[in-house]
Amino acid sequence: MKNSKRPADIYLRFLQLAEAIRGLPTLPPLDPLEERILEWIARASRDGDRLSVRDMMAKEEFGAPATIHNRLKAMREKGWIMLTDTEDARRKQIELTQAALLHFDKLSKCLVQAAKGMS
Repeated sequence: MKNSKRPADIYLRFLQLAEAIRGLPTLPPLDPLEERILEWIARASRDGDRLSVRDMMAKEEFGAPATIHNRLKAMREKGWIMLTDTEDARRKQIELTQAALLHFDKLSKCLVQAAKGMS
């Protein structure tokens, strides 16, 4: 196979590097649905949007409300997210933990490293 430098090679190298950091002992691993939920929470956080448990349970793309609630509970127990109080004691806001933010920092470094390695 020819050693080409296609744009897709950067992404494939990123996936390889990201897989390597997933093996590091930090937080318990997430299943694919939990990863999608974590990414959604991270994007909302980056955009400055407040995201409550009720808001997440209304996201049909993640499944039934009970499924989402169970996943959020598991992610909290694993240390990926935390719930904080709002002005309404019945509503909890979802936030990333410091460990989850560090995970995204590591993924970002993997992406930069992959791009540098292919240039």
